[in-house]
Amino acid sequence: MIDLTRRDCRRIVVLDGHVANSGDLSWGALADLGDLQVYERTDSAQLVDRCRGAYAVFTNKVVIDAETIRLLPDLKFIGVLATGYNNVDVVAARRAGVTVCNVPAYSTASVVQTVFALLLALTNRVESYASSVSAGDWTRCRDFSYRLGPIEELEGLTMGVYGLGNIGSRVASTAHAFGMNVISFTSKSQDRLPGYVEKVSREELFRRADVLSLNAPLTADNSGFVNASTLAMMKPTALLINTARGGLVDEEALAAALRDGVIAGAGLDVLACEPPASSCPLVGAPNCLITPHVAWQSTAARRRLLDVSAANLAAFIAGDPRNVVS
Repeated sequence: MIDLTRRDCRRIVVLDGHVANSGDLSWGALADLGDLQVYERTDSAQLVDRCRGAYAVFTNKVVIDAETIRLLPDLKFIGVLATGYNNVDVVAARRAGVTVCNVPAYSTASVVQTVFALLLALTNRVESYASSVSAGDWTRCRDFSYRLGPIEELEGLTMGVYGLGNIGSRVASTAHAFGMNVISFTSKSQDRLPGYVEKVSREELFRRADVLSLNAPLTADNSGFVNASTLAMMKPTALLINTARGGLVDEEALAAALRDGVIAGAGLDVLACEPPASSCPLVGAPNCLITPHVAWQSTAARRRLLDVSAANLAAFIAGDPRNVVS
């Protein structure tokens, strides 16, 4: 029988480590816990062979379903290199005696920063101005300053926050610091909210928000809830920011709303299909800024992700597991 108390007998596999750590960070904390094998990417045909005999497996987006778990009798621990764990069959893992742990709230600061990076890019047009100066427009200008379009102040505008979890709450407090009025659609009661946040209905959120930030998980109830009908409720000057899940938005409807001036602009870090197909209606849509799902991945956030992942496994080995998903 293998003695799993011995470090050299514990095989640890990372299935898709490239996005979390492309070489700028260290896997050392995990390597200290066993015989570590890191794969940059793993497809479904490679999955079982790569995990065979593993004590612990870490996945970011690779799907570990019930059949995979059944074929891995040595597996004791699944670590999710993320907060969301919908890619792991948690019920099947529990039945097989496999503990599943995730990493909650590691990227909150990074995501909130991206919310406002997208918002400020839309309101202050920094990229457009920098490109204009690089092209020589300022050198040729007769005046000390010029304008490519209106620059909007955030102070006094209304920030609508959809979802007041860890990230949404920080978006709300940051918006408040900018001098914005904050409204939110949330399951929390008004008496549990900070004094600067007003709880509103979902319809009121769309109607009143100058900026609408989506900060909630994707569920069956809210899939595609940003659609032609709800977009039509918004102000023509309103901006939509989505750093949550692409599936919250009907992409055809949003592209049409941007083309037709129903709303003024959108800043998106997530799409329904990632990477997007060449036919994605939002790629190239007017006044639509898209970043490739990078909100979570500041260097500090990725370092926290790896550190907590290793600490999760160390705690499990010590018999005191933490961040166990239910």
